Amino acid sequence: MDQGVHRFALLVACATFFLIIAGALVTSHDAGLATSDWPLSNGQVFPKMVGNLFWEHGHRLVATTVGLLTIGLVIFLFAKERRSWIRRLAVLALAAVIAQGLLGGLTVKLMLPLAVSAAHATLAQLFFCTTVSLAVFTSSSWMKDRPTVEEQGSLAVRYTCVAAAVTIFLQLIIGATLRHSATWDKPLPTDLLLTHIAGAVAVTLLLGSASLMILRRHRGETFLTRPAQIALSLLVVQLFLGVAAYLTRVASPNDPQPLNPMVGVTVAHVACGALVFATTIVLTLRAFKVLRSHASSFEFVTAER
Repeated sequence: MDQGVHRFALLVACATFFLIIAGALVTSHDAGLATSDWPLSNGQVFPKMVGNLFWEHGHRLVATTVGLLTIGLVIFLFAKERRSWIRRLAVLALAAVIAQGLLGGLTVKLMLPLAVSAAHATLAQLFFCTTVSLAVFTSSSWMKDRPTVEEQGSLAVRYTCVAAAVTIFLQLIIGATLRHSATWDKPLPTDLLLTHIAGAVAVTLLLGSASLMILRRHRGETFLTRPAQIALSLLVVQLFLGVAAYLTRVASPNDPQPLNPMVGVTVAHVACGALVFATTIVLTLRAFKVLRSHASSFEFVTAER
């Protein structure tokens, strides 16, 4: 595999992460309706970047760049990649970024409806993890021949990783809904807030269990332990950021909003959530690549015969 493809896929993933941060800044500055038209801003491709238009139009420019990079990645993969399922995944990524752009336009045209805004934020996370997956699949570490590890508990490790990834995605949906249903001059919806806290507990239990199982059972296998360590570290940071985001919001309810500390912590919480999700996806993919249970190995041998 040409490592140029992997580097380009990594570039797209990094650009997408930056796009998530840019989108979070738009929401935190309440800048989604800085201009009423789309895809232009005030009828211009490059308007004066003043006030909230700086955040909104800047977000659009970053999104356009990511879209163009994704097109380039698809072309690159079709030219260099022999695995057809990788090419199909790249096409899926392109479809996702197109849908994401259209959802972004709808949020403006429909005046920020909750369902569309939350869907826009959620699809961004899915697209990010798709680009991360493409970067994983095109890496030399993935292409390297690795012996499978067979043990009785491997099935539990793999599916705990899956459960953690699914729970994190659901938590991201709840978080996006919470974030887009509350403005700076209104209190957070209590039911959504409590659901989000419960989701954080579930994520901590599942991701913590999966990571600790891997760290205990596969200490010498950095292919598995490295993403497990990163996932645990990010999870701890994310929990602190979640508490900080809440405290900075309730600490100064009578001050003009949004305050910079509140914006900074909240955007960091969104960004770290994306990294937790992406790292868990990497951990899950790697676990399925190298871990096999005795039962699944027996079934595989039987099927081969």
